Amino acid sequence: MDETLPAHLTILVVEDYEDTSLAMRLALEDQGYRILEAADGVQAVEVAERERPDIILMDLQLPILDGLAATERIRANPEMSEVVIVAVTAHQEADYRARALAAGCNAFVSKPIDFEWLNDLLVNLVH
Repeated sequence: MDETLPAHLTILVVEDYEDTSLAMRLALEDQGYRILEAADGVQAVEVAERERPDIILMDLQLPILDGLAATERIRANPEMSEVVIVAVTAHQEADYRARALAAGCNAFVSKPIDFEWLNDLLVNLVH
């Protein structure tokens, strides 16, 4: 990786599968980022509004409230308009990508995640 994000950035990982959440947390913590976690869309909205992360990695298929609806709720809060939200999903269909962007996501990442590619994407989105 040529560039990294500032280590002081806070990233909210929204993922309902513990193994995936753990892998994401460890990969990002290894780079020095502060990591917050949520396991469903309702928690994601609550944590985002309380903690004001710089970046949200939002799984789209979540229990209780899906990632698209959670993104729309976060975007409805004017104080959260600048947060970078990246949709994360195993679905690679074009309509999923279009729905994520329409809901307010800045970008779309497919699982399994290539963390070097993700870092490059986040550097471009934050700068």
